[in-house]
Amino acid sequence: MSEAMNSRPPRGHGKMTGEKAKDFSGAVKKLLSYMKKYRVRMAVMMICTIAGTVFNIVGPKIMGKATTELFNGLVAKVNGTGSIDFGKIGMILVWTLGLYLFSAMFSFIQGFIMTGISNDVSYSLRKDISEKMNRLPLKYYESRTYGEVLSRITNDVDTLQQGLNQSITQLITSVTTLIGVLVMMLSINVWMTLCAVLILPVSMGIISTVMKHSQKYFRQQQQYLGEVNGQVEEIYAGQSIVKAFNKEEAVIDEFQKTNEKLYASAWRSQFFSGMMMPIMQFVGNVGYVMVALLGGFLTIKGAIEVGDIQSFFQYIKNFTQPVQQIAQVTNMMQSAAAASERVFELLEEEEEDQTTENPVKVDDTLKGSVEFDHVSFGYNPNQIIIKDFSAKVKPGQKIAIVGPTGAGKTTMVKLLMRFYDVNSGIIKIDGHNIRDFNRSELRECFGMVLQDTWLFHGTIMENIRYGRLDATDEEAIAAAKAAHAHRFIQTLPDGYQTVLNEEASNVSQGQKQLLTIVRAILADNKLLILDEATSSVDTRTEIQIQKAMDNLMRGRTSFVIAHRLSTIRDADLILVMRDGDIIEQGNHEKLLRLGGFYANLYNSQFEKVSGM
Repeated sequence: MSEAMNSRPPRGHGKMTGEKAKDFSGAVKKLLSYMKKYRVRMAVMMICTIAGTVFNIVGPKIMGKATTELFNGLVAKVNGTGSIDFGKIGMILVWTLGLYLFSAMFSFIQGFIMTGISNDVSYSLRKDISEKMNRLPLKYYESRTYGEVLSRITNDVDTLQQGLNQSITQLITSVTTLIGVLVMMLSINVWMTLCAVLILPVSMGIISTVMKHSQKYFRQQQQYLGEVNGQVEEIYAGQSIVKAFNKEEAVIDEFQKTNEKLYASAWRSQFFSGMMMPIMQFVGNVGYVMVALLGGFLTIKGAIEVGDIQSFFQYIKNFTQPVQQIAQVTNMMQSAAAASERVFELLEEEEEDQTTENPVKVDDTLKGSVEFDHVSFGYNPNQIIIKDFSAKVKPGQKIAIVGPTGAGKTTMVKLLMRFYDVNSGIIKIDGHNIRDFNRSELRECFGMVLQDTWLFHGTIMENIRYGRLDATDEEAIAAAKAAHAHRFIQTLPDGYQTVLNEEASNVSQGQKQLLTIVRAILADNKLLILDEATSSVDTRTEIQIQKAMDNLMRGRTSFVIAHRLSTIRDADLILVMRDGDIIEQGNHEKLLRLGGFYANLYNSQFEKVSGM
């Protein structure tokens, strides 16, 4: 839409949380609730993870038996009372190898399952977001940048997928290892176990402190990343405008400021993430030294065997490792939770009501009469911009909406198509309140040609046929001839099969507008909305298009938003808007006789034209 209302919802970069941390546990609960449909696979994955970890934990204890057997045999051989039983040692090693093979097999299975689950969750989320975006009201997009919305579909979902794939299995493995190792250490020696357990309170204190400080930075990192993406997308898409107004330095400065915020939040989050491992390693090494001293003392006293000391050293290493892994997982989970919050914020946004009970059916009997009955509206309920507007439009009439920029012309169209609902009053089509129609069916009644053209990467024929997908080539060519576009299309290298690039920059702006007009003609809707449809073409082409438009609008109710008043002199009804109010209405001759705002506006344009 071309009209920019001063009172419309501000377009920004989404809500910022500043220093306040969001609800971590709430985000995890929502994610787990969303993953309920994968609970069978999750259960199998957890069983495999626990089984693989248990087999891995038992290994050192059996290996300790081999060490004890070797040590006792060596001592017996030195004393001359026996020899080393290599057969028994070999059997112990075979059992150990078997345990590790089973552990590897279960670990492979759980990794395979979890990768599938994370990919399915990512696919499902993107699918739900795509469907959700079709149900969101227009005000949602008007209050956010394209990059902010895009970031939730790409970066946030990717972050969530990586977090799921890496953190869940790692967390289960670490917790199982911690419990299993604790049990095995207790089975070896209680006092050495108590000495090792002393490092846990210190470790948990460090983890909780780091989590408390890092959570807000991980969320800020995701938000500022969305801002940066938004700026990059808009700057690249509008680079010609940036250059035309010599705003390169301004946009670079704005990007640098946002990028610095992203850098600061990312640096802080990664700093906390990076400092976790060396601190935990230091705490683990302190515990390792304490246990080594106590173990040596108990061995001298004969309280435990040498093989048990060797097993315990392996266990204490495995005891501190899961604590470190849990610390790493918490950082992943912080980032994944921040991404999860943003994704579910989008999925929980208030939707546009698409259907209604007992809707009015739209069929070929639609005549196209429109009535505005005491309509009032404001983007902000406390700031009403259209006040008590009433008008009746007969089927087939041409209605022009004129006024200065920001007067509310495009707002009237948005209300008519129910992109926004009126605060009070009723808008009727064929005597039916538009609230009684399904929104999608209501909008199918309208054909639109906007000032801002929209074409996609594909052939010209495909772009034209977008107006009516079942149209034949002959119908599309006939529509192009009616819009005086057939001639220029034939001059292109491949005619109707010429491929437009992503920005459609291989055709001129006027030709883009002609193609959108062709599309509207082909759609053949009962009601038409033309928003400065000829503003991008030259005067001669405008005259040709205006003739085609007159043929197109004949027998159809048409709403024409115009700045050049010379193009709407033949309108059946002209609505003159200023500051959201309809200050004058009537046909061209009547409004000129009034000598009011419209007459002054028209005469000022006429004077400018005649003075050129």
